[in-house]
Amino acid sequence: MEVSGPSAEEQTRSLQAEIQRLRRDRQRLRQTVSFRLGLHLTTAVRRPWRLLALPISFPWLAVRLGLERLGRTPALLPDLDVMEKKRSKSVVLFPTNGVGFGHFTRMYALAKRLREADSELEIVFFTTMPTLHIPYADNFPTYHLAGRGKHKSLEPSTWNGLVEDMLHMVLDVHRPAVFVFDGAFPYRGMLNAIVQESNMHRIWVRRGMFREGSSIPVDSISCFDLLVRPGDALPPALDGIEVGTNELEVETMLVVEPNDMLDRAAARRRLGLPMDARAVYVQLGAGRINDIESEVRRVVDALHKEPDVHVVLGESMLGERLDVDLDRIHLLRDYPNALYLKAFDASVQAGGYNSFHEMRSLRIPTLFLPNLSTGMDDQVARCNVAVDEGWGCVNLDRSSDSIAHDVDALLSLKPQPLPAAEANGARTLSSHILSLFGEDA
Repeated sequence: MEVSGPSAEEQTRSLQAEIQRLRRDRQRLRQTVSFRLGLHLTTAVRRPWRLLALPISFPWLAVRLGLERLGRTPALLPDLDVMEKKRSKSVVLFPTNGVGFGHFTRMYALAKRLREADSELEIVFFTTMPTLHIPYADNFPTYHLAGRGKHKSLEPSTWNGLVEDMLHMVLDVHRPAVFVFDGAFPYRGMLNAIVQESNMHRIWVRRGMFREGSSIPVDSISCFDLLVRPGDALPPALDGIEVGTNELEVETMLVVEPNDMLDRAAARRRLGLPMDARAVYVQLGAGRINDIESEVRRVVDALHKEPDVHVVLGESMLGERLDVDLDRIHLLRDYPNALYLKAFDASVQAGGYNSFHEMRSLRIPTLFLPNLSTGMDDQVARCNVAVDEGWGCVNLDRSSDSIAHDVDALLSLKPQPLPAAEANGARTLSSHILSLFGEDA
């Protein structure tokens, strides 16, 4: 039986991919500290007049390389000899992994709205998030690279080399016209990969302002064509630095809109909740349920004083499974949990971006226990918006007595009228991205 070999087109693409890989290897070698210091010394030997300046120029170069590694000064990249690529109708989304699902949720919301608007658009995930089954179940091609913290002793430069190589391969295979990164800190390997894609639109989705003295690499913003700022209940901070690139402010980005949620009866059936009970959704990251001194246990004990209250305890898919030895407790380990929000009469939450705005979309009476150590994210101020709007209360004390008092206040809160439907920032960003394909046509 005759077996046909690869076509000429396939051979050409394979050769081009190998050439690109060799160029990347050369590029990475030329960026190493040892190569650049060695090149400086050999150049001085070839040009003896430079030897006189070597006692000053060599330490200066060493300091500059150190600042580059720390992201305090832009990296001096050599000419990259970039090959222009014909772009396909494809978008690559890169959500990084934070302490929760914030970055991933925004990109997942964007992916769903992009597909809703254009079913022929190829949407690809490249991520360090471990929850690959979520986009995979929706038939989004998904590539995963374990975060550096998952490795025992991997140097940052080595891990960034992996990011650069893997992302290069993804960009070579899919040839996306648009690349979207959602994260607080841009990886050097990612920046090295995307700056070589000269005719690809590069977008950074980032909450919060850039501050003077932050650890963000100083050249990172210039690697992107557009900086997107998702909306927040809080007014924007005014003391950030000028970013020097185009900016787009969109509304709050929601992965599940009220019309997408299960109705009350269906949601309660799925959760095993009695139809005549009061159901309270509790999602707190602090403490273990079986530790009687933990915040979550204090909340549950206060709720259990009411005999008709059932508690649905949100269990993070990124953490360990909970072992609960209490009655009237239901565990919810799913994503996105917002699908079930219409089942609940009240909730107890931290003050994170996603959970706050999900509760706000339905004005679910909520007791907030905001995180007081979140740096730039002022959760207390955000949660006080719910107080002003009449559907929330805030506890800062965390003692058993104060939590019990605030749980009583929570259960007495009157449901508020639903707000007028607001635009979803994921739809706004989706429309903007789709317009870029029209510009490139």
